[in-house]
Amino acid sequence: MRKITIVSDAWYPQVNGVVRSLQNTCCHLERMGLEVTMVTPETFHSIPCPTYPEIRLSVATYWQVARAIEASTPDAVHIATEGPLGLLARRWCLKNRVSFSTSYHTRFPEYVAARFPVPIRCVQAFVRWFHNAGNGCMVATASLERELSKLGLRNLRRWSRGIDQGVFYPRPMAHLPFGLPRPIFLTVGRIAPEKNLPAFLDLDLPGSKVVVGDGPARAELQQRYPDVLFTGIKTGTELAEAYAQADVFVFPSRTDTFGNTILEALASGVPVAAYPVTGPIDIIEPQSRAGVLREDLREACIAALDCSREDARALARSFTWEAATRQFLDNVRRAAMAKSPRRIGASGA
Repeated sequence: MRKITIVSDAWYPQVNGVVRSLQNTCCHLERMGLEVTMVTPETFHSIPCPTYPEIRLSVATYWQVARAIEASTPDAVHIATEGPLGLLARRWCLKNRVSFSTSYHTRFPEYVAARFPVPIRCVQAFVRWFHNAGNGCMVATASLERELSKLGLRNLRRWSRGIDQGVFYPRPMAHLPFGLPRPIFLTVGRIAPEKNLPAFLDLDLPGSKVVVGDGPARAELQQRYPDVLFTGIKTGTELAEAYAQADVFVFPSRTDTFGNTILEALASGVPVAAYPVTGPIDIIEPQSRAGVLREDLREACIAALDCSREDARALARSFTWEAATRQFLDNVRRAAMAKSPRRIGASGA
């Protein structure tokens, strides 16, 4: 196998875990000598997603997507998202009897049902229909695999995540990071309803709270919580330096399927406080001194102040993009070999 085409509705300029995961995976696949083609909204006209304008929805025809895939002459196709491009790529693969793999990055049924008047069971049925047509659906954790299996998804395969240790690592701590008194309780991510940020921002905690990121709920939350520092989006070294100045990283989401920001915080030597839900429970072990998982998030935050920055860093070292990318490549190969598709070439209507 030399060529892989990845179709994703999530791509730059979006800043989220899906985009970062795909970007890091592409980089490591290319280092392994593979040729990767991305079919993303960059190539097509797009419109803002209703209720979430930061996300662009591609307005593409079947033939446009078909030509983009065929031009890449792939040995394997991976469909990363269930959006407009993913749907058209799925149709092309099925029409041409081309094996493909998919991945489940976000709690699609919960997110759609929270934003639109659609029964969640209908969206769950759509997710089964979408992913079960492929020859392997990649999930990040064991707990998510169990959840999706109960929903009727088949051929679930593990694809973990990694962390760039060359970017995220402990740095000298400023006496007054962000110009605020310690301890610093930091969270990073998309500022949107599904991230459950008020669960963190409402807590009575010592020191200061900092939110790094942007999203549709930022203006409202910034007005509701004037004592919280909202920094906006940070990337690269600037983001890594923000992590390293925190005393505790708080992850209030109950709906994420993994939590890449948890790894970024741990690699920066920052203990984690979170709920005991999918994502955190797959990273932070019960007796770990790298973080605290509790149903009482305030208790978790306070207890995390006594956790070990060295243990946090050590835990992060067990997550590498090299290992995660090899998982991804093995899953793609297995999916491609699951049946003998017709030669990739002429597309169907």
